[in-house]
Amino acid sequence: MDFSALTHYLDSLEGTYGIPALDCAVYYQNKEIYRHMAGYSDQEKTRPVSSQDIYFIYSATKVITSVAVMQLVERGLISLDDMLAKYIPEFDRVQVLEKMPDMTVFPFETTGPSRPSRKPIKIVDLLSMTSGISYDLESDAIQKTLRETDHQADLQQLARAMANQPLLCEPGEHWVYGLSHDVLGAVVEIVTGMTFAQYLRANIFDLLDMQDVFFDVSTIPLERISEQYAGNMQNDELHRVAKKNRYALTPRYQSGGAGIACTLDAYGKFVRALCNGGVSPKGERILTEASIAQMQTNRLHAEALKDYRRGGKAGYGYGLGVRTLMDASESPSAVGEFGWDGAAGAYVLIDPANQLGIVYMQHTLMFPKVYFEIHPEVRNQCYAALGKH
Repeated sequence: MDFSALTHYLDSLEGTYGIPALDCAVYYQNKEIYRHMAGYSDQEKTRPVSSQDIYFIYSATKVITSVAVMQLVERGLISLDDMLAKYIPEFDRVQVLEKMPDMTVFPFETTGPSRPSRKPIKIVDLLSMTSGISYDLESDAIQKTLRETDHQADLQQLARAMANQPLLCEPGEHWVYGLSHDVLGAVVEIVTGMTFAQYLRANIFDLLDMQDVFFDVSTIPLERISEQYAGNMQNDELHRVAKKNRYALTPRYQSGGAGIACTLDAYGKFVRALCNGGVSPKGERILTEASIAQMQTNRLHAEALKDYRRGGKAGYGYGLGVRTLMDASESPSAVGEFGWDGAAGAYVLIDPANQLGIVYMQHTLMFPKVYFEIHPEVRNQCYAALGKH
């Protein structure tokens, strides 16, 4: 194994893109075989990146939420084919836009004439991002609930509010990236009688000894959170922004889609378990291999697959809350490699066939090159270091 090229690449990111800080770990056959950090966790460049730094992982939260839901499926508490309205009755009478917005233009138009939906939303639609639920945090329904609760609404209250905004399309017809996993978090609460955070702590985090995982970062010293930056979508110029998560709509809102902040080491323990058939190095099982296989299976039909691949993930489909590799010619990883990424640049790769996992973190919002250039290169360099081209 020779990771020198990967190290050189990571060290070049500050000069090439201006990335102020990063952390990268590789796990192989149940061991950490590579770790490299670069940059500084504060803008003043007085604190070099360390393993104690906490990052908002944003949508990398979705992989954890998907595992939580699959645990409940394994236990017979829910079914993938269950109607969402079984748990949240407000979704029994959703509206759908008469005309689906242009999905090539972001942000999507989420208003307009609507009609009653012809199809119910199922749990599998939420997991596969085919529910039609948008990512419109500014929708009238959400904002109304925030005002009425003095910005103290919890996960279930806001999930019910989402039922009052029109779907972008009929459930099951298109891949639409939206708040589906936030709604799934509410389903977990309703089924278990626990808050979403309590469920994750008892059934995933404690089992894997994941200590530094938070929904509410007000409980930790602010200096532990790596400085957060943002670009402008047009060039590589970055500016510092507040150490806040805009997807944490209220202090009580435990977002299943983007709510978690954690250290790389904490997330790495989760990745190692999924690379090893759902079992931690200490023998704690969080998921069966059969459930992992279900997550890895592409759930998109041809039309929805077109929607998904507009995002630039060549060779990949979308399974249960994760991208999943379908075409081995597009990646050095094995078919079935899965994972996701986050709005500030987090990247998660889980390759059970090779017992290989990658966790990469940086803290730069509105910086699309991280998805199209940096993540693929980190992946490719890692496999090259292992002799798997």
